[in-house]
Amino acid sequence: MKFQAEDNQAAYTVSAHGPGFVEINRVRYAGGVCVGSDTPPEPWGEAGFESLTEQDFSRLAEIRPEIVIVGTGKSQRFAHPSLMRALIQHGIGFEVMSTAAACRTYNILVGEGRRAVAALLVDPAGQD
Repeated sequence: MKFQAEDNQAAYTVSAHGPGFVEINRVRYAGGVCVGSDTPPEPWGEAGFESLTEQDFSRLAEIRPEIVIVGTGKSQRFAHPSLMRALIQHGIGFEVMSTAAACRTYNILVGEGRRAVAALLVDPAGQD
């Protein structure tokens, strides 16, 4: 799915997503990635949902966003609450949803000027 470019102050937005990829500012990523409105994309959760650790979420807390949007791939899955400890301890809100929904939500939030981070898992292409 492609998104229309919006006129906002965010340096980094999701420009497209689909099976096996997420595109940020027209650069395609085939593995998990995290990005903030003013934080460049970097690998995140590349080993997949089952391999997420508390340290993965601690890295997100270090960015100091208002909210973290976690995209868990094609379907919404919930990580064990202990993994979110760093976000909770820093008073950072978080929402968990499918990666498609997370991409849309992240773009809306940064379009509103919110300090959001998207942590997006990408299912391999062709995975049902």
